[in-house]
Amino acid sequence: MRMILLGPPGAGKGTQAVRITKDFGIPAISTGDIFRTNIKEGTELGVKAKGYMDKGDLVPDSLVIDLVRDRLSWDDAKDGFILDGFPRTVAQAEALQGILKDLGTKLDIVVSIVVPDEELVRRIAGRRVCRACGAPYHVDSLKPKVDGVCDICGGELYQRADDNEETVRNRIAVYEESTLPLVEFYTEAGLLTEIDGTIGIDKVEGLIAKALDK
Repeated sequence: MRMILLGPPGAGKGTQAVRITKDFGIPAISTGDIFRTNIKEGTELGVKAKGYMDKGDLVPDSLVIDLVRDRLSWDDAKDGFILDGFPRTVAQAEALQGILKDLGTKLDIVVSIVVPDEELVRRIAGRRVCRACGAPYHVDSLKPKVDGVCDICGGELYQRADDNEETVRNRIAVYEESTLPLVEFYTEAGLLTEIDGTIGIDKVEGLIAKALDK
């Protein structure tokens, strides 16, 4: 099973990727993970990526594509994979087609998790994290027993800088501008399945499982 998970920040792609990995025994691959692994291991590609990241620059498409090409050639991805966070643009999607062709395989399905903007803002802007132990909370759905205090270690709860409403709305706008064209691209390719991401984690997982069974 070779699949892509699409969806804006806060849609729940990461949660579903973990569940699919467990159910199907295939790796969930994100560009963030690829960057971290290559940088930690000091690979040639990792050194190049770190150079851009240390300067605060975006890693160029050509380098991202090389990193993905390398990762998809690993043994654990030969029987399938889940791509989360790549491709982000139509140009990257076209490059992915070339990578898979070179590997003698192709995509099976692209799942797009759809969530309204206001719900995404509520989800992300409501996140809180313990400053001491990193435990996650939410002002609506996962409240601590004492406001602002971690249930586990008593540490202070805080909101990450990139989880504030203004930043969240900007991230959503960036997604819609650069990534939503992928929906049209993969619809035309006959690969896209859209899933309502507001119905709960378990139900979303069930609908994805049904789509994969087909």
